[in-house]
Amino acid sequence: MAGAVEAKLAELGLTLPDVVPPLAAYQPAVRSGVYVYTSGQLPMVDGKLAVTGKVGAEVTADEAKELAKTCALNALAAVKSVAGDLDRIARVVKVVGFVASASDFTGQPGVINGASELLGAVLGDKGVHARSAVGVAVLPLDAPVEVEVQVELVDG
Repeated sequence: MAGAVEAKLAELGLTLPDVVPPLAAYQPAVRSGVYVYTSGQLPMVDGKLAVTGKVGAEVTADEAKELAKTCALNALAAVKSVAGDLDRIARVVKVVGFVASASDFTGQPGVINGASELLGAVLGDKGVHARSAVGVAVLPLDAPVEVEVQVELVDG
């Protein structure tokens, strides 16, 4: 039976995806005490990237914002894989977003808002977090966006 967080996802017309398998030598998420740290999540859907390229060149800022939302969904799936239940999230502590950017693109914060806004819509006050939004030259598989998330779990 789905918990309240997954019910909220459904209410928003979203489905929690399967965990994206690792592309190299790492785990999608690890738990340390009451914290879960996700690896960087790409905007993978059904095992592949729907879009590749640099934001501000081949990819628009609006497209990239939607891709950041997909990254956040993938991060929630990774959290669930080690926490067992998304209702155990006490709060999202930190989000780090990377945007593969054209040399003149400066809208990284607006792109990563896609992830931040999704977490807020799904988790309410528990989704409010600290954040970094960083422009980079290139990401794995030529992905436009990558997002990692740290959450604190309710102990027990």
